[in-house]
Amino acid sequence: MNDLETLRTALLPEDPSHDVADRSRHRLQNHMLVGRRRRRVGPIALGAGVLAAAVAAGVVVATLPGTPAPAPSPQAAAPVAVTGQEVLLAAATVAAQVPASTGTYWHVKINASETYEYWTKADGHVWFLGAKTRGRVMPLGELPFRLGGAEVTMAKIQTLPAEPAALRDWITNLVAHSDIRTSGGPLTADQRQQAVLEGLVSLVSTLPAPPAVRAASFRAIAAYPGVRAVGAVPGGQGLQLPPPGGGLLVVDPATSRVNKTSTYVTADGAIATAAEGTTFGISAEWTDSLPK
Repeated sequence: MNDLETLRTALLPEDPSHDVADRSRHRLQNHMLVGRRRRRVGPIALGAGVLAAAVAAGVVVATLPGTPAPAPSPQAAAPVAVTGQEVLLAAATVAAQVPASTGTYWHVKINASETYEYWTKADGHVWFLGAKTRGRVMPLGELPFRLGGAEVTMAKIQTLPAEPAALRDWITNLVAHSDIRTSGGPLTADQRQQAVLEGLVSLVSTLPAPPAVRAASFRAIAAYPGVRAVGAVPGGQGLQLPPPGGGLLVVDPATSRVNKTSTYVTADGAIATAAEGTTFGISAEWTDSLPK
């Protein structure tokens, strides 16, 4: 399925044509790889001393007879604006092509005011390293992953729907039938919508989702009409996510990696939120060993 067909199933009221989708992808690639061209300097016609003498004598210097006029310098290329949807669809295309990887532990590292690291085995056992562990990796026992705050196993993550609309519906149903609560009681309608979007973000950032599911997650996020690009930032392209919830996401569309986010779900299901306008550094990958 191409980006256009995927987007049609991902809740967009009107889909772009196939040509528009292709042009959007090319615009983003050009924006990342080409950059601005430097203005070329034309040939030097006269030395500084000759020019000064001519000006003093009131002589107007013209092109020498028989000398062809220099070609006009090319104008600097205008910056190419990209949309949030284009960034996410480009990341989805790359994510779908990344070979699936495996390992003994799923390792997540969060860089905030302190650094937190988690290692999770397929059987659900978790190890943790942080400031409070004083440099030691500590076992936390068996903990489930969290998808939109609801519990989910590693095995279930591997079999999630690989179509954007179906994936979003699955997470919506999971959140609706979970026992997630706040200090004020059950989730409100807005909080449930926020949990669904946070679940999609988790699938592209902190959860061990297979390539097809990550691609579907990027496309499902792209279907939200309020996603807005904020330009190139350290780590990739900055994206402002829509309310309820909102937040910032930094995606490198060339690798499909999410390198920064303003929110993430902790191992115990809590939502960690960065200060307004800031983000957490984030990385997630498979590994075969715990640190010594």
